[in-house]
Amino acid sequence: MSDPADVQPLAPALPAATVLLVRDRPAFEVLMVKRHHQIDFASGALVFPGGKIETADADPAWAEHCRGWDAHPDDERHLRIAALREAFEESGVLLARDRDGIPWQAVETAAASREKIAKGELGFLDLVRSLNVQLDLEAMAPFARWITPRMMPKRFDTWFFIATAPEDQFAVCDGYETVDAEWIEPGAALAMADRGERKIIFPTRMNLQLLAESAGADEAIAAAHARKQVVVEPWVEVRDGERYLLLPPDAGYGAVAEPFSSAM
Repeated sequence: MSDPADVQPLAPALPAATVLLVRDRPAFEVLMVKRHHQIDFASGALVFPGGKIETADADPAWAEHCRGWDAHPDDERHLRIAALREAFEESGVLLARDRDGIPWQAVETAAASREKIAKGELGFLDLVRSLNVQLDLEAMAPFARWITPRMMPKRFDTWFFIATAPEDQFAVCDGYETVDAEWIEPGAALAMADRGERKIIFPTRMNLQLLAESAGADEAIAAAHARKQVVVEPWVEVRDGERYLLLPPDAGYGAVAEPFSSAM
């Protein structure tokens, strides 16, 4: 039985992108940030770095400043760029290489530019150009794609990517959209959410569970490359008077029927 709450004006799903930056030392961990309590979406929640797509993410000039540009379709490149931009804004981690293919190492001048980029005072492309590096698009694998349920007033069409985190870069929250940044084992994050020690929203929790099926970064990225990508748009059904969120059975998360009250 479908939920009658679905019959209402449909809010547009805004394009968004996020990235799971993973590493194997000191353990298999993923970078997560805590959203500021004053942010209107997922306030106070532990999430992967990410956010809405910006017009500048699709600037054709990026072609000269991205590795793997020709390997991805036009309608996907800007999503990868957006995910890396958001990761830099929210954590200071930049997935990039110099023109010789050597991974970029953080410099103080780049860190000082984060707030300007977040406020629109400096273009991300301008920063990358000034550093003479290229964003490492070819290091990213599509992990999942989620669309917010139709009955929600604010909706996103979010692409999740996964990549090995660059070594020798420190993650530091921006203090604006995020108030904490931490490397955490997927299973540990889920356990803390179960104990009520962390707030983790439904899509993040589902993707943490999917990530936790792998034993390390390389295995997780290989699994993402091999997995059939299914668009996940949860829907609501009423069962015995209670509302449940359901997922497509072929999306890789197993049979999911989540009580709506615990998912939102």
